[in-house]
Amino acid sequence: MPYHSSMKPKANKPKPKAKPKSKNVKLPKPMSKPKKDLTKGQKQLMKEHKVHHTKAHMSEMRKLMKKGFCFQQAHDITMKKIGK
Repeated sequence: MPYHSSMKPKANKPKPKAKPKSKNVKLPKPMSKPKKDLTKGQKQLMKEHKVHHTKAHMSEMRKLMKKGFCFQQAHDITMKKIGK
């Protein structure tokens, strides 16, 4: 049986790629003042935390914690911005 115009197989068009989501995250107010280095307790937390996360995640958290954000704030912001 010949193909009719309504029965023609559709050409596989490449789907347009989805635009990447914007990673601009609004930062809350830091809990404390900026500091040059992490405290002993923060270093210990980061040591335990790095088992589950990437190098990019850890460096972003370290940067935020030096700006004055607490561990949890830094983690939440980094998860939204970079991911795991």
